[in-house]
Amino acid sequence: MAEKTLADLFHETLKDIYYAERKIASALGKMARGAQDEKLKDAFITHKEETQGQIERLQAVFELIDKRARGKTCPAIEGIIDEAEEIIEEFMGSPALDAGLIAAAQAVEHYEITRYGTLRTWAEQLGLKEAAGLLEETLAEESRTDELLTKLAQTAVNAAAQKAA
Repeated sequence: MAEKTLADLFHETLKDIYYAERKIASALGKMARGAQDEKLKDAFITHKEETQGQIERLQAVFELIDKRARGKTCPAIEGIIDEAEEIIEEFMGSPALDAGLIAAAQAVEHYEITRYGTLRTWAEQLGLKEAAGLLEETLAEESRTDELLTKLAQTAVNAAAQKAA
């Protein structure tokens, strides 16, 4: 068996996040439909549109390394999305739903931030400057989304959930 390299690890992790992004795009639609706060609903819709661009950037990175764009099942994102769906089911109609949706969405964002940060660093190490730039662009979007979700939680959503308790 051939020894595995950083390039192999980069490719495997790229397949992981590609799968994850495609699952996330679908989940964001469900989360937007479930959200009660209009700003939160808009944030989910906007991020779903951003996610389509992120998928396209990942496809470009696959091209840069001469690999076919394909995903591999990511158990971590499956679990995070399952938790989000449980929150929707258990808290639908409750004032706490939006707070739960933000928590679930931030779990997704934090997963993506770690993946994109790692991939960007590896791309730099491998001399894949263009790929690193594409990954950095997505990393910045994910960080902005995380900050927006925090702001929504702190300025409105958490207080609305608490008042109803």
